[in-house]
Amino acid sequence: MMTVSDQGSGHYVWSPDVAAATMSLEGIVTGWSEAARRLLGHHAPEVVGRAAADLLVAGNTPEVTGFSPAGSHEWTGKAVLRHRDGHHVEVSLHVHPTLGADDTAEGFLVTATTAAVVSERDRTLMEWAYTQSSIALSTYSTASGAWQPNAAAFGTSPYPDPAYASRADQGLLRCVRRVAEEGQPMRYERSAPAPPSGRRSSWIIELWPVRDPATKRVVGVGTAAFDSSEQRSARQRLALLNEAGSRIGTTLNVTRTAQELADLAVPRIADFVSVDLLDTVARGQEPAAGSVAAGVILRRVAHQSSTEGVPEAAIEVGALDTYPAFSPPARALAGGKPLISGVQDPDFGRWIADHATRFVRVQEYGIHSVMAVPLRARGSTLGVAVFIRMEGSKAFEQDDLSLAEELAGRAAVAVDNARRYTRERVNALTLQHSLLPRDLPRQAAVEVAHRYLPAGTGAGVGGDWFDVIPLSGTRVALVVGDVVGHGIHASATMGRLRTAVRTLADVDLPPDELLTHLDDLVTHLTWGSDSLAWYEPDSGEVGATCLYAVYDPVSRVCTLASAGHVPPIVLLPDGTAQVLRLTPGPLLGVGGLPFESTELELPEGSLLAFYTDGLIESRGHDISLGLERLREALSSSMSSLEVTCDGILKALLPESPVDDVALLLARTRALHADQVAVWALPSDPAVVADARAQATRQLAIWGLEDAAFITELVVSELVTNAIRYGAVPIGLRLIRDQTLICEVSDASSTAPHLRRARTYDEGGRGLQLVARLTQGWGTRQTPHGKTIWAEQPLPVGSP
Repeated sequence: MMTVSDQGSGHYVWSPDVAAATMSLEGIVTGWSEAARRLLGHHAPEVVGRAAADLLVAGNTPEVTGFSPAGSHEWTGKAVLRHRDGHHVEVSLHVHPTLGADDTAEGFLVTATTAAVVSERDRTLMEWAYTQSSIALSTYSTASGAWQPNAAAFGTSPYPDPAYASRADQGLLRCVRRVAEEGQPMRYERSAPAPPSGRRSSWIIELWPVRDPATKRVVGVGTAAFDSSEQRSARQRLALLNEAGSRIGTTLNVTRTAQELADLAVPRIADFVSVDLLDTVARGQEPAAGSVAAGVILRRVAHQSSTEGVPEAAIEVGALDTYPAFSPPARALAGGKPLISGVQDPDFGRWIADHATRFVRVQEYGIHSVMAVPLRARGSTLGVAVFIRMEGSKAFEQDDLSLAEELAGRAAVAVDNARRYTRERVNALTLQHSLLPRDLPRQAAVEVAHRYLPAGTGAGVGGDWFDVIPLSGTRVALVVGDVVGHGIHASATMGRLRTAVRTLADVDLPPDELLTHLDDLVTHLTWGSDSLAWYEPDSGEVGATCLYAVYDPVSRVCTLASAGHVPPIVLLPDGTAQVLRLTPGPLLGVGGLPFESTELELPEGSLLAFYTDGLIESRGHDISLGLERLREALSSSMSSLEVTCDGILKALLPESPVDDVALLLARTRALHADQVAVWALPSDPAVVADARAQATRQLAIWGLEDAAFITELVVSELVTNAIRYGAVPIGLRLIRDQTLICEVSDASSTAPHLRRARTYDEGGRGLQLVARLTQGWGTRQTPHGKTIWAEQPLPVGSP
């Protein structure tokens, strides 16, 4: 760019061809450049060694600023030099001193540029170039405050309109005044207001001070404006896509992900956005591969509007709508590509006219431009996003379609991830719930209520479980456990352990012995964990906690053993709640360490709370604080067990628990003396008849005479076996509850076994008879021997 200046009546333009020479402190020329030869015509041998003053026109003294040949300062000025052929050359001189090691001047570097007088035609050419430039140029006069724009600066430029100076952009005027005051060039970016969903016009304005060449005073400001709307729009699109990476797909929830797409696009791309999914996808089924046939049923899962309340929506969230084949959404799904439609599209008009509510919305809000973008991920079609612009916004363009397609693509992947996660989670929860008890069995020992809550985060389902197992003699086993880890592996392990506990409970093992056998099972699972690697590659070691309790309503004694599990809490009838201090054993799977049982006698109506650690660690507190909060929640609840369960969960858990939670409440009952009859029997075969008679009299007292025949046979067989094969003391007990139970105990640990008696065998038929006449029988080991029991239903119509 050339710099124009005025001197007297002539106009000059400074040439970029700079001549250079070096000069000693005494004014002798010591060096000569090729540009200097072209300027004055002298070759170097003709000049070097001569006085520099010889090149000046006689009587012409340079007009310089700070001229001091003996000093060390730069100086500038104008001079007239003599060309080799004799004509004069007017130049502008600039002298630079060269400094030595001691910071003193050793010589000078002299540069000179010519000042050629500009002709009137050249000046006119420069004015034409200014006025006809395609770049918006303007000058601002500091004296008058007036703008002088060229033709390109009118209408679409960011400059203030001279006719409306009072409405000028204040930011630009402040920048102009600053350039005029400070005399330094600046850059200013200005944007014009844009309609909703429209693109803003932006300019980058370069400003520089305009000086009077004679006085060097700033007399105005020159500006050049460059339209940066495309660059700004590109930056905004890039920023929007970058923002989409952090705002879309924040949760593994299909509906929430679709809503995030709609929230991001309004109002930055459209005035209204709706997201509809194929009904099969919304219901958790697999999406269709490839494109979708025209005429589809879609379910609205999200929409958003620049108007509060989303009044433009013709379909409510959650509702189904059928899209005809000619509608823009159906065409986009069928073709698998996004498209732009609007009032100029006949199919758009047909689609709107076929739906009364949609027709009213279009007319009311001036909807005129639509983009339909299919949601596709991993080769499958999930649904469609529809972008709408209304009155006051300009129609969609190809750039808008490309941006919407990019956003929809990212959202589709997030929706598909959420869909896959939801499907897998539902499958895992279904598996887990199938492994948990659906309906707890009927039993008379305790009243129970339970809750199970899966983790509300992406950790996956866990291995928490609980169980209520009826045992012989009206007793009941209460179990709660927790497998280490989450996922299918934990659920599968939980199912194995629950099955094992039920099997061992059926053998009627004491709690400590049952946990010992269960520990052996978990140890074997750990050794064989490689067999699980096909569905859980990094499953790690198998480990679990378990609490096993047996409550006897006859003696009101509860026997408990723990394998590293959190302790239960008991609420006594007087309102006192306390944590049961058990002797905890190691986690299941450690192996080799013993378990210890704890016995306590509970008053009738005591409430036992069994739970997993997710309940007391859910809010990030330590276990002691969680136990205290659970104890307080139990103490303050005197309602039904179902209400108590809900109250505990509400008091201790956040809305979305980070771990699985299992809660089992059991209120104890007691069998009173009128429901139990006990006799001590000597080891004498003659006492069998007397035992039958006592049992018959007791049945008559209970009003169960119809059960006397079978009961006599059972008592006779079991007492005879105890006398023949057992050891004293021998006892007979009848229990009347939901069934009639006959128990015979002795001090021998030898248990009878059911076997098939051959034709000539003298024994072996007694137990077969008992098994045939009763609904169940069995043997359980006691600390002092064994007990053989048989259970039969109560006669129809009995009390």
